[in-house]
Amino acid sequence: MHNMPGQSRAGPMMDDARISSGSVAFSPPEIVRRRHAEWRGLAAESVDVIRSDPFEYGLRSSRHLLIASERAERHEGETLVEGLPRSTLRVFSRKLSFVPAGLRFAGWQSPRLLNSVSYFYIDPAAPLLDPALRFAERAPKPRLFFEDAALWATAAKLKAQIDATGARDALYAEALSVVLLHELMRLDAGAVPSAPAVHGGLAPWRHKRVTDFIEEHLAEELSLATLAGLVRLSPFHFARAFKQTLGTPPHRYHTQRRIERAKTLLAGDALSVTEIALAVGFGETSSFTAAFRRLTGRTPSAYRRALL
Repeated sequence: MHNMPGQSRAGPMMDDARISSGSVAFSPPEIVRRRHAEWRGLAAESVDVIRSDPFEYGLRSSRHLLIASERAERHEGETLVEGLPRSTLRVFSRKLSFVPAGLRFAGWQSPRLLNSVSYFYIDPAAPLLDPALRFAERAPKPRLFFEDAALWATAAKLKAQIDATGARDALYAEALSVVLLHELMRLDAGAVPSAPAVHGGLAPWRHKRVTDFIEEHLAEELSLATLAGLVRLSPFHFARAFKQTLGTPPHRYHTQRRIERAKTLLAGDALSVTEIALAVGFGETSSFTAAFRRLTGRTPSAYRRALL
């Protein structure tokens, strides 16, 4: 990492194992000073680089990320927003970037000056806007190093609230947060859906939220309404979008994941077939065996014997 300037111009970039899912991660972490604020549906950070050493950064989150680079210059480096070409732009002061929920943001740089950047983390399902505007149903486009005077002005006012040395005005900050979301929606005004249907399948943040939830609750019965509610869609539109994205209906996907978990447990000998059936959410061994045979072509006992 620290010999970066002498390496090839491709440089290192933070890998998925070290990328944060909460706020933008930095390596080394001590290279930055962070100030944090949080309001209803919006978290924000003002981040200052305090050393001129090379560093990496990265994030993949269930929240949208707006980046306002107030002061940003580098001798060399690279920035990635998933879905867009990588950029080696060296001067991006007063530039904005937007990373939709679920997409990867990463990069590295050898700074030319001590950068100052603000990060705004936006919960797609936050109750900041009138539900009739259907903000949670939008699939905004990723954007890297763009300019927008109105959005920049609102972001700058919010940054001032982060940096405030006295008591912050929470009501004012929440009002600014609403304006910020309106400005973001304006950027993709041409992509606003005319109906709640999700023609392109599940947005990345919805896909991750639902599949993570299913994985964490494999042994439970999950209704279509429960899963749809996680991502603020009607059960009808959710089922259609889910199948378009994953190629199978939600109930069948849930069963498939249960069977995959069962295969892992069958590879050991700590649990009996009956215990494994209960562990993955089947109330009866017979129903577990039937589902297992339907998906694998053999019974659980036969599958286990084949592994020996």
